[in-house]
Amino acid sequence: MEIAKIRGEPRQPGSRHANERIRRCGLIPGVIYGHGQPPETVSLSYHDLDQALARATHVIELDAQGQKNLYLIKDVQYDHLQKDPIHVDLMRVDRNERVQVRVPLRFKGEPRGTHEGGELIHIVTDLELECPLLEIPEVVYHNIRELGLNAALHIKDLELPPGVKSLLEPEEMVAVVRPKRGMTAEELEGVVSAEGAAEPEVIGKGKEDTQGAGGE
Repeated sequence: MEIAKIRGEPRQPGSRHANERIRRCGLIPGVIYGHGQPPETVSLSYHDLDQALARATHVIELDAQGQKNLYLIKDVQYDHLQKDPIHVDLMRVDRNERVQVRVPLRFKGEPRGTHEGGELIHIVTDLELECPLLEIPEVVYHNIRELGLNAALHIKDLELPPGVKSLLEPEEMVAVVRPKRGMTAEELEGVVSAEGAAEPEVIGKGKEDTQGAGGE
């Protein structure tokens, strides 16, 4: 897991106009909190933070006037176009603690059910996870090639890295392959017969995909 190095400096709490002046100087206002200590206000390098966010970094090492500390990025506010960061919340962390984070869920392969007259409905796109600070996965992948028509994928079916725990309910549905809208029963039956489809099933943990992340 990458730890992004970001330059910053302490700042005095300011008004909206003061924060705008900070941004014009190539900095992003931020707040540090957690571990029972009073909140601190800081300014971070826009360039450094933007690069870290582009790489989906969760943990940063902030160098503020020679003092280096680790922080977890808890929240980022963007401009009205949802393009540029304008404020960031950082949480104090310890290298040995477990943290709660949101991590993207990506699928590998094309579901078998899409060849049986179905379409993939991706319900959960981000996972709520609890894991060691220094072992946060960047992405969780799952192979869905064997997901047939009317088959569902649940949280309990996902194969998570060691030490990583999902905070979502095990029975929560992640994805399902359902008949395409507008298909008649006769059309669907014809497609299924042509493909030699099996009975509806619930797919468990997918095997590792050695061909790469096709169809993400």
